[in-house]
Amino acid sequence: MRRSKRAPLRPHSPVLMPKYILTRLGQIVITFVLFVILTYVLIESQPGSFAAAFAANPKLTTAQREALARNLGLDRPPAERFVIYLRNLARGDLGLSFTFYPKPVTEVLLERAPRTLTLFLTSTILSFAVGFVAGKVLAWRRGKAIEYGATVGGVMLYTVFTPWFGLMMLWLFAYQLKLFPVGKFVTPEVWRSAPVDANTVFIQMLVTIVLVSAVIFAVYWWTRRWTARRRSLTRWGVACVAAALAICYWVASGLGPYALNIAHHLVLPVLTLVLINFAGTMLLTRNSMLETLREDYITTARAKGLSDRVIRDKHAARNAMLPVATSFVFALAFAIGGGVITETIFSWPGMGQTLLQAATTKDIPTTMGALIFIAVLALVAHLVADLLYAVLDPRIRYA
Repeated sequence: MRRSKRAPLRPHSPVLMPKYILTRLGQIVITFVLFVILTYVLIESQPGSFAAAFAANPKLTTAQREALARNLGLDRPPAERFVIYLRNLARGDLGLSFTFYPKPVTEVLLERAPRTLTLFLTSTILSFAVGFVAGKVLAWRRGKAIEYGATVGGVMLYTVFTPWFGLMMLWLFAYQLKLFPVGKFVTPEVWRSAPVDANTVFIQMLVTIVLVSAVIFAVYWWTRRWTARRRSLTRWGVACVAAALAICYWVASGLGPYALNIAHHLVLPVLTLVLINFAGTMLLTRNSMLETLREDYITTARAKGLSDRVIRDKHAARNAMLPVATSFVFALAFAIGGGVITETIFSWPGMGQTLLQAATTKDIPTTMGALIFIAVLALVAHLVADLLYAVLDPRIRYA
């Protein structure tokens, strides 16, 4: 009796099938449409109107109030306003902002998004880097004093009341020690003779952060199979070169003093966010690492005589990175929505503060625009997380 020959199993490519990507894009579109409809209905159902804020203003006549309501489209029935909004949204028009009239909502969001992205991209990247390294070390040194101390301290910071902690950071470092500004994002005296506006510098800072981070991540991924010494020297060397090039660019552009002024205002809110958020990544990494260390391939690696550092970094940490990487992608997407409290405490005029101001005054176009921006980031993050799963775990495949 002849045995049928089986073809050897080959590791599949991490590139996903086009059919799966198209299916996910279709689901994203349907989810987005449902989100827009439900969000608009909920906001419209709130009592009051933006025009009511001017009802008690004695300087406005009845005719002026009616003209204001007519210009903002608030004299139309809610159903008609909803249809008009959907029709404009389909053309990419988010409408005019009531709060910042006559500015378009797109202009308002583009003005404030770089400030929020700079703040929360920096803090999110730092908190996940610190949390991942700390969690990796804690899992490897389980049962020792450093694990108990770091775990208790991390849990305390992770569960702290954010407004209180932010105010305490302001009181200690800004008011008492006077190391950092109390609030805002620039010093007016420094920017009086600036050749560009603050948003231009914010955008360039954001591009610099993204490029340096992308280069470091690419080198980290490219050198993952190298020897420990060669890998470490290459990574540190590239990181230093990338940082030096970034510094040279800012010095040569003449915008260095303005970037430093923004960075000075950034330190305290970024430090606050990192201290609050790194513990979640640390605990997630620790738990994932502890599960990974029980696997058979870790025992095999020990039996081969590999060093503890190689087993920890190359075998255990890489396989424990999957839930951490997914959490990181979602944290980037929801960073803007979670910035309401932080931006209010530190008087940071970004997306979070704009969303809060628009929601409390029932500025529907601005509120919808900010929420749509957050929703798009969240839906894209889900797709990126699926792609990341296939890249990090070769056992996962999508048909």
